[in-house]
Amino acid sequence: MTQRQGSSISPVTALLFQGGIGVVGALAIWLFDIPLLGGDFSLAKAVGFGAAGALVTYLLLLQLTKLTWLFPDNLSEQMQALYEFAASYRWPALVLLSLLAGVGEELLFRGAVQGWLLQNTGPWTSVIAASLLFGLVHYVSLTYFIMATGLGLILGAGYQLSGSLAMVMVWHAIYDILALYFLLNYPSWFGVRR
Repeated sequence: MTQRQGSSISPVTALLFQGGIGVVGALAIWLFDIPLLGGDFSLAKAVGFGAAGALVTYLLLLQLTKLTWLFPDNLSEQMQALYEFAASYRWPALVLLSLLAGVGEELLFRGAVQGWLLQNTGPWTSVIAASLLFGLVHYVSLTYFIMATGLGLILGAGYQLSGSLAMVMVWHAIYDILALYFLLNYPSWFGVRR
């Protein structure tokens, strides 16, 4: 995978990091004997609901970003940095990063963290706490923290209600692909300069 000018992180490093998150999540689930919720979703149903959820979530968050009074700071600086990062990679690397993020982050935050918290607290406490942690890990500004926590709440509730970790993995991966596609192809929507 070749890297375009702009990012100091090589595609291989970025892919290893995202893949490592999944390994950490899987190890935590195994080491702490965390049971995964057992939904009755087939793979086709998980992909269908995950894709639909990703599209609706992306459109909802896109519209919410237009409500400037809702967020304490301007997102355009963070979006400019994300644009420059993403623009430095080719699409195969971005798609693979999105897939690894969907699988890895959901293994860690929904499977391991939310699953462990579910054993020790109530279902909605586990969703909220795992979502706050998800937001903190993605913190680059207060606004980005709020958006990431909101996405975490949606994914956490989706997992809690469906019992399908596969569905939220697909949901997260497709959400990331949509976010990158629209950021790279319609940067002016986000106040980004090419």
